[in-house]
Amino acid sequence: MDRKERKNKGGRKPKVNPSIHRYVFRLTDDENAKFLSLFEASGADNKARFVTSVLFEKPIKSVKVDMAVMDYYTRLTTFFGQFRAIGVNYNQVVKILYRNFSEKKASAYLFKLEKQTAELANLCREIMELTKEFEARHLNKSDEI
Repeated sequence: MDRKERKNKGGRKPKVNPSIHRYVFRLTDDENAKFLSLFEASGADNKARFVTSVLFEKPIKSVKVDMAVMDYYTRLTTFFGQFRAIGVNYNQVVKILYRNFSEKKASAYLFKLEKQTAELANLCREIMELTKEFEARHLNKSDEI
């Protein structure tokens, strides 16, 4: 084949159904502020698609990120990691107590450890109750615009 026979134009392939119709409308400052807030809340990547979805009644989903919820979640995750570490350390301490001390001394130390463990269990119950209350108040809401 000769170079002249291969006519490759390059570029994008044409769309099957291109958007060629254009409409222009004007907004006041207040309307524009509301429009932009709705657009940002929707998470749409393009204003034209956002407008067409509103016009043709497609569902618009709003995603709100509450930093208080994120902070609570990260702190709760950190706390859970520390709680697991305490459990591992607890097992190690019990083994060391029985290995290095007499039965009587190990039991005395273990009794003190059990008191602290009971306090930790009560604290864990309180945290679970607070978390349930927090989830009921903040996480079980479905917001749609």
